[in-house]
Amino acid sequence: MTTYKTKQALPAEGHLASTNAAGETRARHTPLVPSVGARRVWLTLLGWGIALIIFFPILWMVLTGFKSEAEAIADPSLIFTPTLESYVAVQARADYFKFALNSVVVAFGSTLLALAIAIPSAYAMAFLPTKRTKGTLLWMLSTKMLPPVGVLVPIYLLFRDFGLLDTRTGLIIVYTLMNLPIVVWMLYTFFKDLPRDILEAGRMDGASTFQEVIYLLLPLTLPGIASTGLLSVILSWNEAFWSLNLTSSSAAPLTAYIASFSSPEGLFWAKLSAASTMAIAPILVFGWLTQKQMVRGLTFGAVK
Repeated sequence: MTTYKTKQALPAEGHLASTNAAGETRARHTPLVPSVGARRVWLTLLGWGIALIIFFPILWMVLTGFKSEAEAIADPSLIFTPTLESYVAVQARADYFKFALNSVVVAFGSTLLALAIAIPSAYAMAFLPTKRTKGTLLWMLSTKMLPPVGVLVPIYLLFRDFGLLDTRTGLIIVYTLMNLPIVVWMLYTFFKDLPRDILEAGRMDGASTFQEVIYLLLPLTLPGIASTGLLSVILSWNEAFWSLNLTSSSAAPLTAYIASFSSPEGLFWAKLSAASTMAIAPILVFGWLTQKQMVRGLTFGAVK
C-alpha cells in the first residue's frame, strides 16, 4: 500500500513555525524589526528636519534683509527680486565697523579676564577643596538666576560715579562678572577629570604651583579651556541688556546697533534684518570655524 505524504505549507513572512505534541504545525507571529539601514535613514531625516526648523528663522532674516521695506511688510514669499538698498541704508545711518570693533574688544577682553580669574579659582576648588567648596560653587551658580534688572540701579550708579558709563572697560567688567560663574563651573569639571597623579608627579620633581598650572594643567586641559573661552565669547557677543543700559554711542556694541533700528514710528523690517545679519555674521563664521574645538572641549573627559 502506497502512502503519500502531504507537503506542509511554509509559514508566511514575519511568522515562525512551531509544532505541538500532536505534530500539527502552527504559525507563531514575530514582529518585523526595521533594519539598521532604515533606522539610520529615518534618524538622518529627523535630524535634518530639526536642523531646518532651528535654522529657518535665521534664513528668513537673511532673505528679508535683501528685500525692500514694502516687500518685507507686504510680501512674505521666498521668491523676490533681491536688492541691497537695506544694507546701503544701514551702513549710511551708522558706522557698522565701529560697533563691530566694540563687540570684538568687549567679547574677547571679557573672556580673557574671566579665564584669568577662573583658572586659579577652579584649580583651587578642584585640587585643594575645603568643606565650603561645594557651597561656594552653588552660590556662584545661583547668581545666574538673579534677574539683571534687579541690580541695574546700583551698578548704573557705581559706573556713573567711577566714570565707566559708555566705556569698553565698563562693559568688559560687567560681562566678566556675568560669565564668571559659568566659566568657573566648566573649568572646575574639566580639572576634576584630570588625574591627580600627574600633578603629584610634577610636585615630586620640584615643580611649584605656578609651574604645575602652566606646564601641566593648561596643556592637558587645553580643549576644555578652549571650549569654555568660545562659549564665553558667544555669550558676551549676544548680550544686549547691559549694552543697552550702560552705553550710548562710544562703546556701544552690535546689539545696541541692532536695537537702534526700532523706533516709535515702528519696526523697519528690512533694515532691521540687514543689521541683524551683519551683526551675527562674524560670530556665525567664528562658531563654524571653531566647532570642532567646541565639540571636543564639551566632550572632554566624557569617555574614559
